Amino acid sequence: MSINVQQLQRCDIVSNSIMIAGTAGGAFEANFNYRISEGHDEVDGNFMAGDGIGGHGQFQVVADVASAAFKHVVAYVEVFHESPKDGSPRDLVVVPVILGAEIVPGYTNYLEHEVESGETLWGIAQQHYGNGNLYHRLLAANPDITNPNLIHAGDIIRVLRA
Repeated sequence: MSINVQQLQRCDIVSNSIMIAGTAGGAFEANFNYRISEGHDEVDGNFMAGDGIGGHGQFQVVADVASAAFKHVVAYVEVFHESPKDGSPRDLVVVPVILGAEIVPGYTNYLEHEVESGETLWGIAQQHYGNGNLYHRLLAANPDITNPNLIHAGDIIRVLRA
């Protein structure tokens, strides 16, 4: 069995409808599972992939997480098949994603802001959200920023919008 998740990349920002896509197969039954969890709540489901005789095929599934009671900004999308012996996850693929609605209520999309010389996260938050105190939204949406006091001209900052 093998699973290749092609849609959902590390730290993609997702909405309440999360699309998971790729290729999978290599087993007779070709039944696969997904689970989306951030340590507090969980959404799960299953899908078929392959041709039922060991071949591989494409899959695409949309997981609706609107009713989940997520509390954290980062969730983990897991795709796997279950062991026929004990039901444990096999060939597990895990992709961390950013839950946009946990950062900006009503999240719909984001824009990319190119940092100009002298800009700060406070100033960018003031410009886009009308309140510099909301700079934490920028940090949550851009996990590669490890020091909020150290951004550079030319950096691309994702700004979430409702």
